[in-house]
Amino acid sequence: MNCTLIAVGKLREKPYRAMADEYLKRLTRYGRVREVELPDLPEPQDRSEALETQVRQREGEQILKQIRPGDYVVALTIPGRQWDSPGLAKHLEALAVGGAGEIVFVVGGSLGLSPAVIARANEELSMSPMTFPHQLARVMLLEQLYRAARITAGERYHK
Repeated sequence: MNCTLIAVGKLREKPYRAMADEYLKRLTRYGRVREVELPDLPEPQDRSEALETQVRQREGEQILKQIRPGDYVVALTIPGRQWDSPGLAKHLEALAVGGAGEIVFVVGGSLGLSPAVIARANEELSMSPMTFPHQLARVMLLEQLYRAARITAGERYHK
């Protein structure tokens, strides 16, 4: 499986970085996974909707610069579609076999994704109806990509 993970913000806390690096290393057996970390813009001190929209828009512009026209974009959002692990594996395999191009997963910043990024996305994926810290969501996504790769390869995985 070849894919790209675009994320706003760096994994600064060592446990998250270590877990992400471990899954990125494990995934090399199954294909190329590229990680792109974009600068996390500071949240506005004045929590007005207009200022938050402005931050999301600027982060969205950074994200969209990383996406090529033929990429298949999966935006991580709370209302997105939820899959079980075998279902996600089948879905990703179908995308790869169907010639979807590079599969690009997008994790936004703390204020979420801009409407422009969501509009560009081919689909939305939700890890859960619960909200998770973005660092944890990234690690969870990498773990699920690893699990999907193992399932697709016919290897054992833990339920």
